[in-house]
Amino acid sequence: MTEEPLALTRYKFILEYDGGPFAGWQRQADALSVQEALERAAEAIDGAPVVMWGAGRTDAGVHALGQVAHADFTKALPPGKMRDAMNAHLRPHPIAVLSAEVVNADFNARFDARERRYLYRMIDRRPHLTVSRGRIWRIPQKLDAELMHSAAQVLVGLHDFSTFRDAQCQAKSPVKTLDEISVARVGDEVHVRCVAQSFLHRQVRSIVGSLAEVGRGKQDVSYIAKILAEARREACGPVAPPDGLYLTDVIY
Repeated sequence: MTEEPLALTRYKFILEYDGGPFAGWQRQADALSVQEALERAAEAIDGAPVVMWGAGRTDAGVHALGQVAHADFTKALPPGKMRDAMNAHLRPHPIAVLSAEVVNADFNARFDARERRYLYRMIDRRPHLTVSRGRIWRIPQKLDAELMHSAAQVLVGLHDFSTFRDAQCQAKSPVKTLDEISVARVGDEVHVRCVAQSFLHRQVRSIVGSLAEVGRGKQDVSYIAKILAEARREACGPVAPPDGLYLTDVIY
C-alpha cells in the first residue's frame, strides 16, 4: 500500500535578531546563518528536517526587528507553545520568535510580501561606541539630516538602481520601485527609512553610504541624482556598514 503523506501545519513566525554573530539570513556551507539556527531549532521540535523560508535575505551583520518566516511542521502545536518551544531551542543565539501563527498552506513569507521596511541608524559623534557597538554606524562628522532627506527624494519611484546594486546581486533586473525614503534626526541619531516591495542586494546600504557623503558636506545635494542617472556601480559612494541596518516590518 502507498503510504499517506504526512499532514503538515504551516506556521508564520515574526522574528527579532541581532545579526552580528551570523553570516546573514541564508544558510551557508561554512558559517552559521540565521536560517540554519532556526532550522536546527525547528528540527529539534519536529524530529525531522524543517526548511525555514524568510521574507528578506538580510546580509551578514544586518539586524531584524520584524523579519517574517514560514515553515511546515508535522507536529501541530498551539501557536503560543510553538513560539516558546522555538525560543527554548534557539538559546543562546540572539534570535527571538516574537510570535507564531498557523496560516494557510499557500502562504509564502517571501513571495506574498507587498512591502518591506528598513531602518538605518547613524550617530554623528566623536567618541567611539560602547553599548551600541555593532548596532549603529558612528560617523565622527556632523550630519545635515535635512540636506540628506532633500537629496534622497530623487530616488522615490521607478528607477534603474544599477548604481546602488551590489556586484554579486542575483536579481534579474536593476529596475525597482522605491516607495518611500526619509532621513530625519531622532535625538542624537540620524535615521534613514526605506520602503519598497523588494530591494536589490545591498541597495539600502549603498544608498545610505552615498547619502552620508552629502550629510557630512563631501558632496552637494545634487550628488544622488547625478550618480543615480549614471546607472553604474562605480559611481556609488562608500557602502555603509551592516551595523546600522534593520529589517523592521514586512507587510502582507
